[in-house]
Amino acid sequence: MPSGAVESRHTRPPGRRRSLRERIALALQERFALAALLALPLGIALAGPFLPVADGDRTQPFDPAAPWPGTDYLGTSVLDGVLDGGWGIVVTAAAATALAFLVGLPIGLVAAATRRRWLDEMLMRPFDLLLALPSLLLMLLLASIAPPTAWMLVLIVALVNLPDIARIVRAAALETAHRPAVEAMWLQGESWWRTSIGYIARSILPTVAADAGVRLVGAFYLVAAASFLGVGAGPEASDWAVMVDVNRGGIFLSPWGVVLPAALLVALSVGLNLLFDRLLARKAAA
Repeated sequence: MPSGAVESRHTRPPGRRRSLRERIALALQERFALAALLALPLGIALAGPFLPVADGDRTQPFDPAAPWPGTDYLGTSVLDGVLDGGWGIVVTAAAATALAFLVGLPIGLVAAATRRRWLDEMLMRPFDLLLALPSLLLMLLLASIAPPTAWMLVLIVALVNLPDIARIVRAAALETAHRPAVEAMWLQGESWWRTSIGYIARSILPTVAADAGVRLVGAFYLVAAASFLGVGAGPEASDWAVMVDVNRGGIFLSPWGVVLPAALLVALSVGLNLLFDRLLARKAAA
């Protein structure tokens, strides 16, 4: 074919046509796998507590003769715990992430938009001290002096995420706050609210949205780890991470009490990571 000729669909080499079909098939497989990874654990977590389940009498703990998926350390059905155990983790992680952004976003925005350096230092320096502590260690320290309730766990996870959120928002808004357009708005006498909220905050929304997705996955890890360590949820709570902890002693007698909640935790974590990776990659490509 001449070098200047236009390559059409019929003259394109078969190898390239197969390559395009393979790419399309691979993309469809990735979407299907992502949907399966997220739909199953999220569906069980959100709809599980409302699904009707036949009441059954308690039998002996880790009963190998019990109907699938067996019994837990109390002799109750593992299926009941799986259906009820995801709601707390998902709702707690989402509430903690929302609370952390609700507090961290205005703090970072004020620190970036202010013309007073002492105010910036006063807002950011306490977060530097918190960032020096590992998140799990800080969470355990706070949990040791706080009552073990679900709302307290939300506050602890939000506080652990707050320093990172405030500093990311400040870093993203700092560049926008020194643009010529912002300087012109200050010279024209525009109000602080119009300049900071109307222009600076709107310009950093993509960055905040991308960080919110990553932060949600991190909050989910922290909530699961806290539940596994007994922070915020006692052994009697219906929680996937707690189920892994309390049932691991009978894993050889009734393995599904550990395998099912652990598999749901892994599927939800991997699915969320893949979802936000795709969103970030699409944003970067755009």
